[in-house]
Amino acid sequence: MTRLSVEMLAADAPEAITSAGHAQLGIAVLAGIAVIVLLITKFKLHAFLSLTIGSLALGAFAGAPLDEVIASFSAGLGSTVAGVGVLIALGAILGKMLADSGGADQIVDTILARASGRAMPWAMVLIASVIGLPLFFEVGVVLLIPVVLMVAKRGNYSLMRIGIPALAGLSVMHGLVPPHPGPLVAIDAVDANLGVTLALGVLIAIPTVVIAGPLFSKYAARWVDVPAPERMIPQRPSEELEKRPGFGPTLATILLPVVLMLAKALVDIVIDDPENSVQRVFDVVGSPLIALLAAVLVGIFTLGVSAGFSRERISSLVEKSLAPIAGILLIVGAGGGFKQTLIDTGVGQMILDISEDWSIPALLLAWLIAVAIRLATGSATVATVSAAGLVAPLAADMSTTHAALLVLAIGAGSLFFSHVNDAGFWLVKEYFGLNVGQTIKTWSIMETIISVVAGALVLLLSLII
Repeated sequence: MTRLSVEMLAADAPEAITSAGHAQLGIAVLAGIAVIVLLITKFKLHAFLSLTIGSLALGAFAGAPLDEVIASFSAGLGSTVAGVGVLIALGAILGKMLADSGGADQIVDTILARASGRAMPWAMVLIASVIGLPLFFEVGVVLLIPVVLMVAKRGNYSLMRIGIPALAGLSVMHGLVPPHPGPLVAIDAVDANLGVTLALGVLIAIPTVVIAGPLFSKYAARWVDVPAPERMIPQRPSEELEKRPGFGPTLATILLPVVLMLAKALVDIVIDDPENSVQRVFDVVGSPLIALLAAVLVGIFTLGVSAGFSRERISSLVEKSLAPIAGILLIVGAGGGFKQTLIDTGVGQMILDISEDWSIPALLLAWLIAVAIRLATGSATVATVSAAGLVAPLAADMSTTHAALLVLAIGAGSLFFSHVNDAGFWLVKEYFGLNVGQTIKTWSIMETIISVVAGALVLLLSLII
């Protein structure tokens, strides 16, 4: 909603916007979130519908006119999808191409051929982190599970010793590193610099994934010592291919958007002159849209053509990659609508006042809000988009680096303690052949370690930079 619309809303409904106390707005927020949680957990309603209904409930409880609430939600949905929708689509195309061409298998096999014994958990976390850059978490799990099970079986390793590092690498990338949907939405909500967020995200991701992956897997393997379930070993995509892309071109394609976005951030820091021709060039090539589009176009040749795909098959692959992301786009869009409703009903100002009155550091507050929504809904994406909407006003006076750290604090909180209301919990349980207790001892604790370590590193960095 535009500033003018907000002012008109304030004039039409002074009780809701200008003079409503923190108590009413606080109740409205809790009621809106409660509606979302109840619909997702109790009635198993899709997160898109739940967020839409929750936004309307929030506006109603806040006393705002319903037509203005609808306009606010629609504006937020539209701006969010406009900001990140194309990026999510491009990421999905690149991920599908990587999987179907055998490029992901090529990276896996190349790294595993050079690792053995004690190095194997570290190889698994490296594989998962690299492959996890362009892939959605669920796709990465499905892609890597056959490798985890085969390595554990053939090398006589504990399943948890190999599996936990792979899951940690995927989860950290999903929560902290753009162009994954969660970080992208948070960046858009708080108006953070994507290149700086990416650089700091990678910086925080490295020690986080080491602690939650190879190091924690030693204890996880002792707590839950189970063999790899043979019934769960599916066929790998490249087994049906006559040839597959080379390791070097595949890795270069995956890292291309990351390098371009980081280069833009570096040039912006070094030159810092919007009129400079070099900076203007990097502002274009390093923008997320161009960086990901370039990776997709390069991938058509380095991945698709190298695997022997015809033009028709590449076209079909692109088409198939877009269908599964419809739900993600709608959830992300509805989350943006919920965020805008929060801001336009005055909740953003309330959060600002609370953070000042209670002397809670903004980064810690963002982490705690994301943790609470994650525990309640089970969805890292819902936790991210909702928390970003609540704390977005806190970023108004922040420096570029602290706005980026705010995004990462939200991302870290969104990963906290995955349990039975999270689809990822059941995905891991079934693929690894675990019971609920074993899944909590391994996967749930691993997610909590990621959240706490990353959150602590965010706070530490905020004191330094």
